[in-house]
Amino acid sequence: MRAADVVARRLYEAGCRWAFGMPGGEVLTIMDALEDAGITFVLCKHENAAGFMAEGTYHRTGAPGILLATVGPGALNGINVVENARQDRVPMIVLTGCVDAHKVETYTHQVLDQPQVFRPITKATFTLNAKAAGVIADKAVTIAMEGRPGPVHIDVPISVAEEDAVEKGVLRRPSVTVAPTGEECDAARAALVDAKRPVAVVGLDAITEGAEYAVRQVADLGIPVVTTYKAKGMLPESHPNALGGAGLSPKADKILLPLLRDADVILCIGYDPIEMRDGWTDPWDPTKQDVIDITAEPNHHYMHHATYNIVGDCAASLGALLPDKLGPLWENGALSAAQDALKAAFAPSDTWGPGQAMAICRAMLPKDTLATADSGAHRILLSQMWQCEFPRAIMQSSALCTMGCAVPLAMGAQIVEPDRTVVSFSGDAGFLMVAGEMATAAEQNLKTIFVVFVDASLALIELKQRGRQMKNRGVDFGRVDFAAIAGAFGGQGFSAKSKPELEDALTSAMSSDTFSIVAVDIDRKAYDGTF
Repeated sequence: MRAADVVARRLYEAGCRWAFGMPGGEVLTIMDALEDAGITFVLCKHENAAGFMAEGTYHRTGAPGILLATVGPGALNGINVVENARQDRVPMIVLTGCVDAHKVETYTHQVLDQPQVFRPITKATFTLNAKAAGVIADKAVTIAMEGRPGPVHIDVPISVAEEDAVEKGVLRRPSVTVAPTGEECDAARAALVDAKRPVAVVGLDAITEGAEYAVRQVADLGIPVVTTYKAKGMLPESHPNALGGAGLSPKADKILLPLLRDADVILCIGYDPIEMRDGWTDPWDPTKQDVIDITAEPNHHYMHHATYNIVGDCAASLGALLPDKLGPLWENGALSAAQDALKAAFAPSDTWGPGQAMAICRAMLPKDTLATADSGAHRILLSQMWQCEFPRAIMQSSALCTMGCAVPLAMGAQIVEPDRTVVSFSGDAGFLMVAGEMATAAEQNLKTIFVVFVDASLALIELKQRGRQMKNRGVDFGRVDFAAIAGAFGGQGFSAKSKPELEDALTSAMSSDTFSIVAVDIDRKAYDGTF
């Protein structure tokens, strides 16, 4: 087999079934090998969007996403999405073509030290060697998936991809999950047993480790659960002890942070503050509260501190820590008051605007709908209003907060589950960044619903600009006919300026055999006071 075939077969064994990107002559062999191995290549219009489509497949299959990019500009176009994968703990195999080593000595066109570029933003980077192709492929998959998942880069020289290679079996068995033991564990468990006002904070590690059953056990003991945005749905948000997402909404944080300060025990379950903002710096005091922090890696961020630091698997650790039952909790009424305040703060609006539009979408679309949210003002409000009943029910760029991510994330998920309702929520600026991928949506026969909030403004940035009493500069732009864009690419488009129009648009979109763009027309400054 060719070295490229060895890599492709190992990726297939890992569960990969799709690869995304835009080929150049330097990656034709690896693309050919992927297809021969049973991995479908999806031609995209930009490598950044291709990477987010790859992430979308990971969220639905659990297998690493694959980004394929050619030498030079192709590889560099993927830099953002690779760093996004690192920060959001997404296992991704990044395959880039490169000029052969011997040719580099007498050739300069598109010669670039790509491993040096990718090294700071990946868990590992390799240059493919035919004699070690099996080892490199296995290392790439293993490193991408183990611990905190993330991207791994393989630079593929043109001639090496075609060289004969010997395929070797898997060299490493999966690591064994071990529950914590010892005095620290015993003390943490005793703190939980004695708790009167405990709160759990669930984050990124918990979702990547699949700890939803253990999180449900925590809530069933009577412990209220706060999640990061990425971890929404780890506890069904219809559960009586679910407090929803936190970290970006001043309204929500004004309610939740005092509750955390009132708690006597805080149980952090895979909570990684990479998703959070300034208000979540030192949000509790481990000298006055018992703080139990279960993480995949030691705390080197110092954004918060804990009484008991447990590095290990979330579910296994909870199995060792949780008591069979707890006594009466939150008898001071603070929990019920916080729940009432959250409900009131994000109640559906009676007037037209983004909040009412989001409530209509949630009410009309099926409960098992997969949603994606782009970065911007709409994301903050949507993440509070969109109720999630299962993990990964809403996908977004939480750590790096990349604009333009929602559209390709939704497309990747839709490719895996073509018959499921998938809806993407974008601001108009974010959608315009990736509008060319509507051609990909048409080519892949996707039925995705793309909801675009149209206010002709970078609403969140404009809000910050006003908050600093600065002049309006560089944040407003012209209105675009998004319904016409849909038609130009072979989809169907709608413009909604009222509740009945949005309801009609969604009804048509759900029964369509092609993709739909639903432009929700809202006033500038429509987000003021909503989150």
